[in-house]
Amino acid sequence: MNLAERAGALEILGKLLKSLELKLDPGNTDRDAALDQLMTGIRLKNPWFQLSAIHRSVSAWALALEPAKIKDWTVAYPGLTLAKKVFKVGVVNAGNIPLVGLHDLLAVFLSGNNYIGKNSSDDPFLLPWLIDLWSASVPEVSQHIKFADKLTDIDAVIATGSNNTARYFDYYFSKYPNVIRKNRNAVALLNGDETYEQLKSLGKDIFTYYGMGCRNVAKLYIPADYDLKYFFEAMYDFNYVMEHHKYMNNFDYHHAILLMKGIPFLQNNFLIVKEDEAIASPLAVVYYERYGSKEEVLFKLQARQEELQCVVTGASMIGHLTEKGLRPVEFGQSQFPSLLDYADGVDTMSFLIGLQSVDRVK
Repeated sequence: MNLAERAGALEILGKLLKSLELKLDPGNTDRDAALDQLMTGIRLKNPWFQLSAIHRSVSAWALALEPAKIKDWTVAYPGLTLAKKVFKVGVVNAGNIPLVGLHDLLAVFLSGNNYIGKNSSDDPFLLPWLIDLWSASVPEVSQHIKFADKLTDIDAVIATGSNNTARYFDYYFSKYPNVIRKNRNAVALLNGDETYEQLKSLGKDIFTYYGMGCRNVAKLYIPADYDLKYFFEAMYDFNYVMEHHKYMNNFDYHHAILLMKGIPFLQNNFLIVKEDEAIASPLAVVYYERYGSKEEVLFKLQARQEELQCVVTGASMIGHLTEKGLRPVEFGQSQFPSLLDYADGVDTMSFLIGLQSVDRVK
């Protein structure tokens, strides 16, 4: 397949996802029985993958794969038209949120290379199922995308995991050209002037996928005199998380631990907010840190950018964060990355195009 054919295949996938978005809408009571059975099986395998979470992911990808956005992605990389060699790229997928590995898959496919994916045990079904649907419309896709239990016959690697697994990946895949991703989290930067609607949008950045994603906000940076009651008022509508027993098990556990240790915190029966300098917070907990000036908080964020996936904030701070080399997104948009928005800020497409200049591993 040439570049135009591959881009056309992505457009077909976008249309397929748009159709699935309607079928998977939790409000749709007339879902296909086979599809409903599949979603039930996926939820039984991984209780975090509720229908609403799968629907959100499919919706986000349907939006990302609109024709104009696919064109912007291809135009941004003139090297895509020059690719001659085909490499077998092994991809180790995370399993924290539905379809979390789709961006890597699409990048490998669009770059003209062959994809060999190793799925997480937490999400062994969704990607293969989606690729089977795609292949039914574009049979050539199945020639370029495979899944395997082990990555052996490969030329390069993209792997996503925790800080602990990253050390294993670094050792095991050191002989291959590679991209190894570690733990990162999103944070939110508030200036105290946010409207109720902006804070409510921030709730989406915190609670979508129950806070399981690396783009979920794990910490708030707030002005020294900020009253958190405004934040809590805006979080009220997200109390649906109380219906998820695993989420509430986490809430109850951390609530009990903090009480026993006598550590101060605030809570609203489904979210704990605790002052802490750390970035990564446990599930059902959001940390906060107060700052005195814009210059101070920008310095802090820049110093810790290796821990940050993105910074959620208002429009007035976007430019300041961009100047510091950070990756800002507006409230409510952290779970809608564009095709040009790469995990950990590592340009996966440039890495894949760069394989043209290296020899295959023998």
